[in-house]
Amino acid sequence: MAVRFVYLIAASLLTLCVVIITRTIQFSFPKTVHKPCQASDDDFIHADDNVLGRFSQAIRFRTIARGDGDYDRQELLKLQNFLLKEFSFTFSHPLVSYDIIANYSILLHVKGSDAALRPYLIASHLDVVPASNESWEVPPFEGRIKDGYIWGRGTLDVKNGVMASLEALQFLLKRGHKPKRSFYLAYGHDEEVGGNDGAKQIAATLRSKKVQLEFLVDEGTIIVRDTFPGVKSPYALVGVAEKGYMIVELSVTTLGGHSSMPPRETSIGILAQAIARLESCPMPAILDSGGPIQGLFEEVAPKAALPLRLIIANLWLFKFFFTRVLSSKPSTNAMIRTTTAVTGFNAGIKVVEHDRYCINDKRVNIRLARHTLPSPVSPWDKSAFGYQVVSESIRQVFPEATVAPGLMIAGTDTTHYLDLTKSVYRFLPSLLGPEDLKRFHGFNERISVKNYEQTINYFYHLMVNADKTPQEQRPKVEL
Repeated sequence: MAVRFVYLIAASLLTLCVVIITRTIQFSFPKTVHKPCQASDDDFIHADDNVLGRFSQAIRFRTIARGDGDYDRQELLKLQNFLLKEFSFTFSHPLVSYDIIANYSILLHVKGSDAALRPYLIASHLDVVPASNESWEVPPFEGRIKDGYIWGRGTLDVKNGVMASLEALQFLLKRGHKPKRSFYLAYGHDEEVGGNDGAKQIAATLRSKKVQLEFLVDEGTIIVRDTFPGVKSPYALVGVAEKGYMIVELSVTTLGGHSSMPPRETSIGILAQAIARLESCPMPAILDSGGPIQGLFEEVAPKAALPLRLIIANLWLFKFFFTRVLSSKPSTNAMIRTTTAVTGFNAGIKVVEHDRYCINDKRVNIRLARHTLPSPVSPWDKSAFGYQVVSESIRQVFPEATVAPGLMIAGTDTTHYLDLTKSVYRFLPSLLGPEDLKRFHGFNERISVKNYEQTINYFYHLMVNADKTPQEQRPKVEL
């Protein structure tokens, strides 16, 4: 009897091993659809001195946004006039019309030859977050080119998107290209503080014209390298959804008293305990089958080292272990759960609320200060035209990168355009390693000259690839 039991266990383990190995082998490498672009191609856009000079000058405008309605209006006007002058060929082209929205934002329309094709929109923003000279290797608003990099506030977030898309469009028009599909370029002026005066008004303008978009591409996720153990090649994360956020104020009111005779528990002490409970009580990790995060790992797995490929191919067995690994790093932890961060400890406490039971203290008052809802999930399957256009454009410029769906964990202007299309993609091809991620809204923001050149060519190929007729779209995920 014991021998039969041992044989049964052995047979079960053997079957399990066969299933695991078979599923691992079934992961295939993604195929490159298009021939990669080369510097020798006649339609390759080189980042020459003129191109780099324009970008450097754009960085010098201190278009800082500090709060709702609080932004440097004169600097925005200077940047606006600079763009109108430097890209005068584009703004005066017979196929191009433009509107200045709410005094500072810009909306360009490029007319296509086929009115039956729905237009698309490329979005970016003109404003930047504040920066002081302290702790910077070079002044943040000098736009200096040093050691193969362009340095300054906005080089990554996100004047690179503004300038690269305009460079690509001007190159396209100077070549005599006449697009089949109409498209828009939308540059808001207050994205860093919510976009209520910029993108929100641009969207209202499009809505008043009854515009419905085929797809929309804005800033968002990037091309990352050296982030996941066992994955050597870079991977381009195309944000198909955006996390919401919630700012919650915690407060405690207690009877006053002299510091020489303090109560057993002070207000600060009670709040500190509440915060400690929140930080020790994270929201559960979510790794849904068919969701964008699982889709990301399924795309990355074929190029991963064998142990990681085996785990991802068999998440039905290793999901608990895998989520524990992802939870150990802040960058991946934010992909799979709602996170909590303490942002102030003065007149009040602001945190992202999760479960109220974590605090479990009636003395702590909880007030919702501000929030945004998470976005719908955009389609990313083979019939999702916008996703395929973005993916093919990435592969042409970054042939070594694996393209995968991703989750944008910060806010963008896309929230104002969600009723204009169901296909919203958040991506900019900034190629960065873990050590560079802190440069966003941090010190020493910079982009390599090569990566800026790649960004221009990415937008060029996107504009060319969009001149196609989409297949019937069938969303992969519906909320």
